[in-house]
Amino acid sequence: MDTTLQDPLVGQLLDGRYRIEARIAVGGMATVYRAVDTRLDRVLALKVMHPALATDVSFVERFIREAKSVARLAHPNVVAVFDQGAQGAYVYLAMEYVAGCTLRDVLRERGALQPRAALDILEPVLAALGAAHRAGFVHRDMKPENVLIGDDGRVKVADFGLVRAVGTATDTTGSLLGTVSYLAPEQIEHGSADTRSDVYACGVVLYEMLTGAKPHTGENAAQVIYRHLNSDVPPPSAVVPGLPVALDSLVASATARNPEVRPHDAVLLLAETREARAGLTEAELDAVPPQALSDTHDGADDRTSVIPRALPADDAGTVHRTSRLETPLAVSAARRRPLLRRGPFAGPHRTLILVLTAVLLTLGIGTGVWYINSGQFTQVPSLLGQTQQEAEQRIARAGLDLKGVERVFSDSVERGSVVRSVPASGNRIRGNGSVKLVVSRGPEIVRVPDVVGSSLADARRSLKKVGLVPGMVTKEFSEDVARGEVVRTDPRAGTDRNPDTAVALVVSKGAPIDVPDVTGLSVEDATAELEAEGLRAEVLPGRVHSTEVKGDIAEQSPGEGTEAAEGDTVELTVSKGPRMLDVPDVTGRDVDEARSTLEEAGFEVKVDRPFLSFSDTVASQSVDGGEQAPEGSTITVKTKGF
Repeated sequence: MDTTLQDPLVGQLLDGRYRIEARIAVGGMATVYRAVDTRLDRVLALKVMHPALATDVSFVERFIREAKSVARLAHPNVVAVFDQGAQGAYVYLAMEYVAGCTLRDVLRERGALQPRAALDILEPVLAALGAAHRAGFVHRDMKPENVLIGDDGRVKVADFGLVRAVGTATDTTGSLLGTVSYLAPEQIEHGSADTRSDVYACGVVLYEMLTGAKPHTGENAAQVIYRHLNSDVPPPSAVVPGLPVALDSLVASATARNPEVRPHDAVLLLAETREARAGLTEAELDAVPPQALSDTHDGADDRTSVIPRALPADDAGTVHRTSRLETPLAVSAARRRPLLRRGPFAGPHRTLILVLTAVLLTLGIGTGVWYINSGQFTQVPSLLGQTQQEAEQRIARAGLDLKGVERVFSDSVERGSVVRSVPASGNRIRGNGSVKLVVSRGPEIVRVPDVVGSSLADARRSLKKVGLVPGMVTKEFSEDVARGEVVRTDPRAGTDRNPDTAVALVVSKGAPIDVPDVTGLSVEDATAELEAEGLRAEVLPGRVHSTEVKGDIAEQSPGEGTEAAEGDTVELTVSKGPRMLDVPDVTGRDVDEARSTLEEAGFEVKVDRPFLSFSDTVASQSVDGGEQAPEGSTITVKTKGF
């Protein structure tokens, strides 16, 4: 049954512009329709707020304010916002229409995805979120329903900035259960959301793509919330045997319950994702998980045949190796007695044999004791104060594995260097053991450095050195700061901030230059005058009719009096002279009527009244009717004399 027939908006023209064709989806806040913009003749998605919410003035204001903000976020992986408006009780957004499906549809149809497919979806999602995070936006509601996959394969993130109240998480509806499954612990506990909350949600989405299921489930929202607050997200490999450790680490990093341990924003998580992908083999990327749904396989064994299986333990294991060390048994008296008899090995021969036997026995026991106590162990190399990269290289050279990396604040150890390791440096560890690194994030509070007057590149380096992130760059005129140098930062120098905070930079465009008026000049003269002011001239190929002499400058952009920076370009359009227009015959007409007729025809009008003439009737005109005159030229009309 087509429920769109029951929707009162389907078939209507909203705001005199948008013809609503069909309902696409219904959510807790709004209904989404497919519509046609009748002005531009294009298909788009129309998101219409539920009328009940439209009565809340503050909610509508926030809806509109945030929609305008997101409209300025231009990114190929973000669903674009074109327009916003209202008609009666209907408040709407006009957005880009993406023909395709959602990630939720894909997971419902295919179950768990191959790692390559999961990463192919995750990376553009993180690119979109990263652009938003660096621009000061937080999504707050990342979930598969908000990831759109177009028929052309493009991945786009929808619903940027449209905040949902955390308090709605007390309901137990299915849609709400889907939402709370992606909320970070701090969102649930304190109602606070920042870039790290989006990172957490992306980690949950990655887990779901790899396993086909959410990490925390329950019969109601309260149970799901409890598990988010009290249980870590399990490694995906616990559900999908054979998944690479790198993917487990990626999920663990993104879904750490402590937000301070997570990557600060989606840009950093994207870097970790690309690093993890680079370490995977083609076989690992294309492994088909057992949870994948497919119509081409009949049995579970067939579906999992391409997944690497754990090899069974064999005699190469450490325990088996040590069990084969044979400690010589004590020689019994019954077996020693024959050696005491006289025979070929009596006397000196017997003594030699006894000495050799004792030496061999000592060597055998010594070798066994050395292997058990030292031979299968190595020492954790010195790692304190090393950069993470140097420490990882030392661990590899020692034949050990890297168990993972934890990041903590430290006032004494430089950012990016090792604070400690587990086990600690110098400790004995089995030769096939693993070491966990604890790396410094720098001080818990860092001070924004003074980079005013520095070049943009130097300013960025200074910010990174103290643990801050170079943010958005804007430009403005400055009389005091040279072109290309930093005018100020936001937050300003000396402000205390947490590490990984984005710092916006304002860069000088130099002292402003007032653009001179060069219309009416020849191309050569106009170019020379602009270059004398420090500006560049660019003559456009097309020419236009104008009142200026043919070959002179008819138009310029930017115009006279506009402020420009040194080196900016002024576009010049050359005149091809005025158009020749037919002059209307206005003799015998009233002066006012004659003036109106001539002006509408494109001419200026001058009225000549003879001395003591009180007539308003045109007796003659300077250019006779039916002849042609240049557009904008002046036609003189003369009234009848006394």
